[in-house]
Amino acid sequence: MTVMATSTRRGLRRAVSEEDKQLRRAQILAAAKSVFSSKGFHATTIADVARRCGLSYGVVYWYFASKDELFAELMAAEEASLRERVRAALADVGDVQPGDVAPVLEAAVRAVFEHFEEDPAATRLLFREAATLGGMHGRRLSEIFSRFVSELEAVVRLGQERGEIRAGPPSAIAYFVAISIGHMALRRQRTDDGLSTGEAAHLVVQLVLEGITGDQGGSSATGGDPSDRTYSSHRPNARHSKGR
Repeated sequence: MTVMATSTRRGLRRAVSEEDKQLRRAQILAAAKSVFSSKGFHATTIADVARRCGLSYGVVYWYFASKDELFAELMAAEEASLRERVRAALADVGDVQPGDVAPVLEAAVRAVFEHFEEDPAATRLLFREAATLGGMHGRRLSEIFSRFVSELEAVVRLGQERGEIRAGPPSAIAYFVAISIGHMALRRQRTDDGLSTGEAAHLVVQLVLEGITGDQGGSSATGGDPSDRTYSSHRPNARHSKGR
């Protein structure tokens, strides 16, 4: 019986084309994403994933040696998908002119919100699991967040060079922005604030650049230092705003 099972496995491997293998991997990853997001990493088993995608327990192990490997590849795929979404949004902004840092930041925030609103499972994986996982996966999720902060840091540096963002450690400011985006994305999964995606992104950028007072006069309490200038109200692009 064992010999027959082994023979069947080997036969299946030889019969499947490279394209079929990629489709099967994608099928398993999609099932894993659904199960991990609903049950959490620790409660999920390979058997759960196999049942969700209608495959045998052994077939999943042909493609992924362990639950850890499966989760790691899923996280890598989620990061790649999010980064591509943000890149595409920034490409739509076009050339950045002096005074245009806010629209760039808003485009990035809107892209993040749209990504997670279209894919709630990704939100739960990257935000809920990040708070509960330790060890290798906790470090991996921390690395994903760090790379996101690094990309925001480039926007912060540009704003500081143009006097549109106050002076301060760019990495610390970028971290604050990233935290704000993440928590708002998670909140929007749980609470309806009556804001479209574009309006929510616009609000986050206003809060980050202007604070809760909404000072749009371009002056600061310290006497109008250019590094403390705030950005004037920028209407969200209606083409990207999505009704709730």
